[in-house]
Amino acid sequence: MTEKDYFKAVAMPDADWWQALWPDPEAVLSALGITADMTVVDLCCGDGYFTAPMCRLAAPATGYAIDLDPDMLDRTRGRLRENGISNAVLIEADARALSGLVSEKAAFVLIANTFHGVPDQTGLSRGVAEILAPQGRFAVVNWHARPREETPVLGQPRGPATELRMTPDATAAVVEKAGFLPDSIIELPPYHYGAVFRKTNG
Repeated sequence: MTEKDYFKAVAMPDADWWQALWPDPEAVLSALGITADMTVVDLCCGDGYFTAPMCRLAAPATGYAIDLDPDMLDRTRGRLRENGISNAVLIEADARALSGLVSEKAAFVLIANTFHGVPDQTGLSRGVAEILAPQGRFAVVNWHARPREETPVLGQPRGPATELRMTPDATAAVVEKAGFLPDSIIELPPYHYGAVFRKTNG
């Protein structure tokens, strides 16, 4: 079973255009606010494209990578090994059942390029809130709500179907119901934004 069996239009893209779209994932993560000694979680981590730089930035704290697909976790494990990263914990689990999966409260949870396909976005956000420390942050990286034909990479339209794309306001509307306050919107050219939310103390 994989995340794409549960979520709409979610699958790990081909490496060639993914790398062309995200040539510097560490810079993206830095822009979102990940810093050293910050316990972090890469939710629906896929093949670890963001996990490896996330763990490098957050060291010496632990980085957790969660995915339902064991094949994706194997690829993540290989990517971590290739990069000499040893502060990662990989967890095979459903992203919608987060409580109890992470052994410590996280400072930062990332979900990248997956949130548009989650059937219960507020429910998932509540699960994120359960594993975050007070004032911890939740970052949702989404494609901008532009027609798919207007987001080409390497000459072809890329990303989820137009009707699945979410504006920052639409993302905020579902996440804030789970006990989050807006923190910042980070533009991630050419086609993405990062909506960052802060957990309330409640």
